[in-house]
Amino acid sequence: MNIKIGNRTIGENQPAFIVAELSCNHRQNFDLAVKTIKAMKESGADAIKLSTDSPSGLTLDSDNEYFQIKQGTVWDGTTLYKLYQETDTPWEWQPKLKKIAEDLGMICFSTPCDAKAADFLEKELNVPAYKIASFEITDYDFIKYVAKKGKPIIISTGIAFEDEIKDVIDLCRKAGNNQIIILKCTSSYPTDPKEMNLLTIPDIKKKYKVEVGLSDHSLSTVVPAIAVTLGAKVIEKHFILDRNLGGPDALFSLEPIEFKEMVGNIREVEKALGKVTYDLSARSKKNRQFSRSLFVTKDIKEGESLTNKNIRSIRPGFGLHPKFITQVIGSKAKKDLMQGTPLEQNYFSKETDAI
Repeated sequence: MNIKIGNRTIGENQPAFIVAELSCNHRQNFDLAVKTIKAMKESGADAIKLSTDSPSGLTLDSDNEYFQIKQGTVWDGTTLYKLYQETDTPWEWQPKLKKIAEDLGMICFSTPCDAKAADFLEKELNVPAYKIASFEITDYDFIKYVAKKGKPIIISTGIAFEDEIKDVIDLCRKAGNNQIIILKCTSSYPTDPKEMNLLTIPDIKKKYKVEVGLSDHSLSTVVPAIAVTLGAKVIEKHFILDRNLGGPDALFSLEPIEFKEMVGNIREVEKALGKVTYDLSARSKKNRQFSRSLFVTKDIKEGESLTNKNIRSIRPGFGLHPKFITQVIGSKAKKDLMQGTPLEQNYFSKETDAI
């Protein structure tokens, strides 16, 4: 089924929906956030995704060993609470940022961190869709709560086992929400393309009958285009004006020129994919003139037999189709034929009338 997000349709025979993720790349500066949104538009993004987080909605303010980040990530050396203080996008900015994005012709939605954030997005922003982050995919009650709002729900699978992917799809459907988009995702920052296993994208679509996409944390501008060839209809990528700005997500965010290149790759791939057809384009039909056909290769007198010595399949393609060669050989010429003459059916004796 096709899914509507704002004025965009997600599904078969539709262009990929390209989402630029602001994340914390505003560096707690509203003006920088606005400049980033404008650059997203100029770089070809269809939508901007915000994050409606709060440190207390995500974790506890604790520095005991369970809350310390030491898993070999780009964020090692701090605690979860301190990290989320740095990545927070002030909620009071978000209605303003949404309006700015929409005035530019972009769609704006967000990732809520909990039920309170989801209610804020529903009541204050009236977002057209919700995104569930990979690290919330195990919170079934929360996903069910969001699904019940009846809007498209986009779910990243970066840390999910397959049974959890099945579970969240089932619970969304049981909640009466079939507007499900599953994003193949690898929770590794930045992601090495060798870890991505993009062939999972068509498998998810086939197995679970949902729309699919890619949440990409690599720095590649080609990988998302490959995902589109495999059926991805949503592409999500972190966006930053300049990686030198630093910040928790800078290392796996694309700069404007890179994002624009990625969009260009995707749109070119979509043009090349086209549709299932065996028709020839107008140019291809014209170029059939350079294909092979049957020609007189030596002068033939009227009544003389056609043989493999005086008839051959050669280029160009103005004569009979080469598939008729066995029927032509052995027939008699109805008139004199000069070398270089393309064969026609009426040049030969009655044996060729069935051609």
